[in-house]
Amino acid sequence: MNNRTMIGYKASIVAILATVVFTATAMAEGMPFPEGTATPSEACGACHKAIYREFAFGFGSDIHYKPTTIPTKPGEKLAMPANVSATATAHAFAGTELYPIHAREAEEEGKSCNVCHFPEPFAIPDMNTLEMVKPKGRPKAKEAGGLTCASCHLTPEGRIRGPYSVKAPHETVADPAIQTSAMCAYCHSMGKRVVGKQTQTFLEWREDFNKPGLGKQQCQDCHMPRTMRKVAEDYDNPERAVARHLWTGGRSQQRLASALSMAISQPDKGKSVLTFHVINIGAGHSVPTGSNRRAVYLNVQVLDKRGKKVAAREWMFAPWYGPRPDDRKFLEEDKKRPDAVAATQADAQGPHEPIIRAGEERILPWAPALKPGEYTVRARLIHDLNRYNDRSFTGDQTEINSTTLVIKVKKG
Repeated sequence: MNNRTMIGYKASIVAILATVVFTATAMAEGMPFPEGTATPSEACGACHKAIYREFAFGFGSDIHYKPTTIPTKPGEKLAMPANVSATATAHAFAGTELYPIHAREAEEEGKSCNVCHFPEPFAIPDMNTLEMVKPKGRPKAKEAGGLTCASCHLTPEGRIRGPYSVKAPHETVADPAIQTSAMCAYCHSMGKRVVGKQTQTFLEWREDFNKPGLGKQQCQDCHMPRTMRKVAEDYDNPERAVARHLWTGGRSQQRLASALSMAISQPDKGKSVLTFHVINIGAGHSVPTGSNRRAVYLNVQVLDKRGKKVAAREWMFAPWYGPRPDDRKFLEEDKKRPDAVAATQADAQGPHEPIIRAGEERILPWAPALKPGEYTVRARLIHDLNRYNDRSFTGDQTEINSTTLVIKVKKG
């Protein structure tokens, strides 16, 4: 029995046991979800098998969890435990002890800094709410379960919301808003819109993509593509269009490759002046988005006819940590902040390119000093899950795409 089969077997046993305990407790207390949003997802997986398989094991996705490192502990890698699937979704691991949340451990001294990983039941906000606030967090004793199925589907009234009205062992309610980006708003945008700041994904989608008319897609259309199937396999319900619970994002080659396109041009024939065009045509939000740790590098090399590198340049695109550009001039001020570690590591890297907004074409000029001759310009876009790693560590980086251009440089 291989490791993946063993994981699936263990998960099945856990799901069965969890369901027995869950059902007995529910009958005793007369409530379908006595643990609220702390209800283990395995309990839901007993009936919603395909959905649970996607959520817990990333079945059918190209998600890959690569190791990363802790900046304050050089060389120490954070990798998935041996007995956990390497392809589970980010939501499956969020807030659990299975996945090492280095932000909490390395920057926040173990504090419960993000209640999005363990929220109480919440109502879906209005799409046009100006300032998105965090949902109420579960008590400390109930944090261990992390983000569960109930975290998103359980309403404050104790019902299970979904896109359809169905007969089920639990009380259900059809809520069309669950298929809109508003469902993602609380946890994927904090506060008011600040262009360039981290954790603004929903607001980036609303203000830069949806309102200008760049597209009609909601978050789910890209991150939760639908397939025809039953919601619960063992029940008498029809096949319907059901969202896949994968949320492919920064750990998905497919999502990354479709986000940005790139072109190189030589505006003036015979001259070494180059322009690099990075275009956000595939993402409904800024790139990179979310955590300030994420970055995209535009790495450029100029090679002579023998393949020798004669010039190089790199730009970094990344979210700001706060509502202003990261800058070394704030390092002394950072020491007085309660979030000193996180603020300092951002400002220590100094100024960088802002993130590329939905629909934006960023044009970057460069004039390397080149002798007359023929050259190949090679440009690569690389996504980095943690820009605070030592630059020699590339284990958590993914190449988005690359392109080349042959140029000739003449005298004068």
